[in-house]
Amino acid sequence: MSKIFTSIGLMSGTSLDGIDVALIKTDGENIVERGPSATYPYDQEQQDILRQALVDANEITVRTQRPANLNEVEALSTKLHVDAVLRFLYENELNHSNVDIIGFHGQTVIHKPDKRLTVQLGDGQALSNATKIPIIYDMRAADVAAGGQGAPLVPVYHRALAKVTPVAFVNIGGVGNVTHVSADGFLNAFDTGPGNALINDWMKKHTGIDFDDSGKTAASGKISVPHLKMALASNYFIKRPPKSLDRNSFVDLDFNGLNLEDGAATLTAFTAHSISRSAKWFHEPPNLWIICGGGRHNATLMQMLREILPNVQSAEDQGMNGDSIEAEAWGYLAVRSLRGLPITFPGTTGVGHEMTGGVLAKPT
Repeated sequence: MSKIFTSIGLMSGTSLDGIDVALIKTDGENIVERGPSATYPYDQEQQDILRQALVDANEITVRTQRPANLNEVEALSTKLHVDAVLRFLYENELNHSNVDIIGFHGQTVIHKPDKRLTVQLGDGQALSNATKIPIIYDMRAADVAAGGQGAPLVPVYHRALAKVTPVAFVNIGGVGNVTHVSADGFLNAFDTGPGNALINDWMKKHTGIDFDDSGKTAASGKISVPHLKMALASNYFIKRPPKSLDRNSFVDLDFNGLNLEDGAATLTAFTAHSISRSAKWFHEPPNLWIICGGGRHNATLMQMLREILPNVQSAEDQGMNGDSIEAEAWGYLAVRSLRGLPITFPGTTGVGHEMTGGVLAKPT
């Protein structure tokens, strides 16, 4: 029997809302015991700094470059993750000796796999030193260097969670992504299109508040069919998977002729329909669509999904925590990396063969 590791996963996504922390016990294969989880939100100043980092990162051509203030942002992001881990341990009456490994996602600021470039800010060695716990970090890089998309990485964890197959897990973060687990366990996964990012940016631009609370603004608007058709005409949706997106892949779409409510409604519909279109790439229809991530809190988005897809349920309907699944996944991936097990696959990232990945940092 394989060793059971106690692992913490850390996730800071492209929605820029905060750091998710989750503890699991796992062998990195079929055994998963989910433990406590928490989210530590960014304050407005921290969100603004990270949002500017996305702009500054456009100057990166080599992944070790840190133009503008990105060195300072990386140090800040690392400190925030240290604070989150230490607070999580304290709140759950744990200490560093109770945890075998931490899976550290870092903050993605640029993701261009076509140029073999992906950057997740975060100093794994500094995090390990501060927490006194070994860290696995930079888990996308090896796959991208080998010609893969470097995303999504969560599918192998979705397979471990699946109670019925075929099933589709949809994570709606800044970008949307889907995992299809077939009846025989084959994984097919890719980014579906926008998640919350475009909606958040629209709300920030027009109201100063960077999210649509429960989708109330979208619910009071009218979908602009011409704008929706224009958005869905993107070549991305006819590109065969595996494929992945940068958070800012659709920022050039022109919705400026719409008022606040109609823009929110149309962008929400864009997310819903792009998720629906992912089904064309599955070789068998899923019996169940499980929605995870922050987007499931958007009631209008969930209603749109239920109108265009069969048997849509939230993660909670399946006894899971939709806010912590990605963080849990990073803990699971850390154990797989530690054991030398594959974390990316031809059907998930398009890499030529199954690959492990990640860099190990031990406290000094």
